[in-house]
Amino acid sequence: MNKLPFLSADSAAAPPPQPPSWVLITGGAARLGKALCLAFADAGWNVVLHYRHSHAAAQQVQALVQAKGQQCTLLQADLAQPHAAQQLLADCAMALGGQPLRCVVNNASQFEPDTAATAQAQGLQAHWQTNTATPLLLGNGLLAWAQQHPSPAPGWFSVLHILDQKVHNLNPDYFSYTVSKLALERSVALQAQALAPWVRVCGISPGLMFLSGPQTQDNFDRASRVNLLQAPIDPAQVAASAVFVAETAALNGCTLPVDNGQHLVPLGRDVMFAIEPTLHGAGAQEPPL
Repeated sequence: MNKLPFLSADSAAAPPPQPPSWVLITGGAARLGKALCLAFADAGWNVVLHYRHSHAAAQQVQALVQAKGQQCTLLQADLAQPHAAQQLLADCAMALGGQPLRCVVNNASQFEPDTAATAQAQGLQAHWQTNTATPLLLGNGLLAWAQQHPSPAPGWFSVLHILDQKVHNLNPDYFSYTVSKLALERSVALQAQALAPWVRVCGISPGLMFLSGPQTQDNFDRASRVNLLQAPIDPAQVAASAVFVAETAALNGCTLPVDNGQHLVPLGRDVMFAIEPTLHGAGAQEPPL
């Protein structure tokens, strides 16, 4: 029997195996971090789950990831410390035993209330270290990793910075937090240029997904609908978008808003205060939606 002309030994051979995909997710024990761990596990990734204090919660997420058939390693670190990034990457290298770390998702964040008038050096520096410096250093550290491990394909290694829709839609509340996230957002394209061609860098800017600060449940229920869809944002969709970015090599140096269009609804204050002046000061107005 004649063989089909388009089949050959080369084409019939199985493609070369790729190394397992490992992702480091900072702040992975709760809230969006938990959703990120589960979304990457659903997509076949192994997870390095970083946590600061929430060891019991981290163990619960670890069990959920393992129940999906994926590996999950727990690492503790205080990302507010100047040497945290270096130590966390060293711990990753030891935990993975020579396997490459494919992606870093910088999700952990400090979020403390202040204004431009009340901001102090200590608060500004604390937000800067956790929300800007450590994420950038983790990304830079992944470059050294990528240069030591041959990439199966262009764009295989990536860094994802979790931002906030307010970097596109400013208001003066949470001043130190906002400054730190603005700096990180402006660094996305810059770091992508600096780490090319070995590591891609992208940002994801979610909207309001969870109770924050002094919010009541009633306030959150109303505030979560202040977006173009007038509907709450599903954290699972934000997490799924992170997996999409990590697996799409053509995405580089860009920031993807995943917020139901919240960034297109300008407010003079943080949404929780805009809909309920008694929560924090006076002078707020009802949002347009």
